[in-house]
Amino acid sequence: MNEQSYAGEIGIRVRPVRAPDDYAPLVAIWRSAVNATHDFLAEADREEIESTMETGYFPAVSLDVAELDGRQVGFSGVLNGNLEMLFVDAGQRGVGIGTKLLTHAIEEHGVRNVDVNEQNAQAVEFYTRRGFHVVGRSETDDAGRPYPLLHLRLG
Repeated sequence: MNEQSYAGEIGIRVRPVRAPDDYAPLVAIWRSAVNATHDFLAEADREEIESTMETGYFPAVSLDVAELDGRQVGFSGVLNGNLEMLFVDAGQRGVGIGTKLLTHAIEEHGVRNVDVNEQNAQAVEFYTRRGFHVVGRSETDDAGRPYPLLHLRLG
């Protein structure tokens, strides 16, 4: 049995985060995902973002966690119909966790928009394969850092 069939057979559970008890494991998931997909991110920027995850980013969104076999393996954050974050542990990518989190965000939180780092080709492909299309672009991220964002909309 490969990882993909394993994940599908036992199921991925998505639940709201019990703040702040879940925050530390989510930071570890974020770090794992960013290390695997954000090679363009300067170390200083990575450290700055990580240092504010628990105090700034997480409390600002409706946060859900994905569990596989009782273990936290991914999370998403939504604010006003926008998917603000979706990260999957690097060791669990490709088994449906991201899709499950995205589907939950769309169905339960009304997500229709997401911004994606242009340099993160894997994320751009992930969203476009699931019905999102590019509707705009910004030269910098929301904090003014030099990481262009693609603005995507569902439909």
